[in-house]
Amino acid sequence: MADINILAAPPAQAERAAPAERGEDAPLVDLIELFFFAYRDFVGDPDEILAPIGFGRAHHRVIHFVNRHPGMRVTDLLDILRITKQSLGRVLRELVDEGFVESRAGASDRRQRLLFPTPKGETLARQFTEIQGRRISRALDACGPNGREGAYRFLLAMINPDDRAAVERLIQRADKARRA
Repeated sequence: MADINILAAPPAQAERAAPAERGEDAPLVDLIELFFFAYRDFVGDPDEILAPIGFGRAHHRVIHFVNRHPGMRVTDLLDILRITKQSLGRVLRELVDEGFVESRAGASDRRQRLLFPTPKGETLARQFTEIQGRRISRALDACGPNGREGAYRFLLAMINPDDRAAVERLIQRADKARRA
């Protein structure tokens, strides 16, 4: 893939007119592009941590959710990630084999697979959270006093309406468990 060279300084606030004022036909193209670049850099930080151990973004997502929701069922992880069982199976097998995740049988249903982070997995998840948290904190600081609230509302609104309540419950449950 070719490198993209971007001019050093972003345009001043006055130079950033609304798309309609610039005469653009495609609405919000500038925000779409910013979203792509923000995502690239947001996931790029963990990519650098994962590359030396031969893992990728799928490993990052699994470690994140298993760490946030210890004891989650494999079926719940499949629902969250919206990937195939085959795709998850390969990634999960590697994480288990390398000692980042532990898979246990369910207490009431032995066929059920419950996922737990190992201490090694918790350490890796903490590295991701710290590096991505610093990036988000810098961005929120640049947005002013209501940046976090605005960003939360924006990101929640980006989620399909039918999924929003479930996503909020998932986040709240993990936050409550962490505080307990």
